[in-house]
Amino acid sequence: MGPLGQARPVSRIAYVVHDLNDPAVARRVKMLRAAGESVVVMGFYRGETPPDTILDARVIPLGRTADAKLVQRVLAVLRNLVVPGPMLAAARGADVVIGRNLEALALARRVRASLPGARLVYECLDIHRLLLGSSLPARMIQRIEAALLRHIDLLVVSSPAFVRDYFSRRPSFTAPALLVENKVLVIDEDPPEPRPAPAGPPWTIGWLGNLRCRKTFEVLTALAARHDGRIQILVAGRPSPAVFDDLPGALAAAPHCTYLGPYSYAEQADIYARCHFAWMIDWFEEGLNSAWLLPNRLYEAQAFGAVPIALRSVETGRWLERHGVGVRLDDALEEFDAGVASLDAGQYLELRRRSALIPREDLIAGSRDCATLARAISGAKTEGDGGDGSA
Repeated sequence: MGPLGQARPVSRIAYVVHDLNDPAVARRVKMLRAAGESVVVMGFYRGETPPDTILDARVIPLGRTADAKLVQRVLAVLRNLVVPGPMLAAARGADVVIGRNLEALALARRVRASLPGARLVYECLDIHRLLLGSSLPARMIQRIEAALLRHIDLLVVSSPAFVRDYFSRRPSFTAPALLVENKVLVIDEDPPEPRPAPAGPPWTIGWLGNLRCRKTFEVLTALAARHDGRIQILVAGRPSPAVFDDLPGALAAAPHCTYLGPYSYAEQADIYARCHFAWMIDWFEEGLNSAWLLPNRLYEAQAFGAVPIALRSVETGRWLERHGVGVRLDDALEEFDAGVASLDAGQYLELRRRSALIPREDLIAGSRDCATLARAISGAKTEGDGGDGSA
């Protein structure tokens, strides 16, 4: 038996990732290690330096890449395909190879080719716009994706829309799919307790996490300026350098807006305690990837006590609709603008009351979710594990 009671051998996993410094990579490693798996992580990194280890997993850097630098990333992939020695040495003896996003899947496929009998798992958290385009580069990447999909044994997605609206329409995709939502992961620590902000204006909207949507910046800063103090905007996270030259400076110049910078998981409770609402709307890839995502902040905000704001027409809005919670908009600006101008404490408290009724297991992942993921990756049956289920 492993630490979570699974009656199966421990899997040796080679995890190939697009960014070793991505906190979501550490979260996935934590899930696999909690299930008793042996993990080595290899991949590219963004930022100045890669980590030496991720939790207790060994790390093999494959080179530095940058956001929105597609040609550079393609060359980095090709370089490691031509000289795969470090990858193959690190993955020796692995039972499972996981590729996180498409560029990592190309490397994972090469690694798996050296491991007879190993399983290949594709963990897809985003659909790049080129996979939906018609240009020559788009068609080339689509052909590469089609070739890679034929070889995978399992697809892991964070939103059912990825399978429903994308992969089910790809003829080369025939593998089973597993839905693993971006819930707040709680293994050894205490689960988060909601600490709602005091009911009453000024109403604070939090924009937290991956800051990559310029339209969100424009909408929120205009909203705060127009209401002259009744609405305040609190921003925290890492801005995309490909989108914003100086987001901190732009927010400092915007009235009633505050930027806190990047934050850790330990700081989330204090940040969300300052927010009445959490902004879920993302137009970065409007009508495409942004419409399909179920982002981390959907689960984080509600676990920590903030009311989410989303569009009805996207997957996040449909999630909120199923649970009967949140502020769901047909128009991201005018409708909310009118509603917040007249919002009173009683209306806000009713929104909070509905959010408090969401089952905690819909927001928080625990050891059973880790076991389900590990069993699916290894190829074992998942019935009775109590995890997210298939997409």
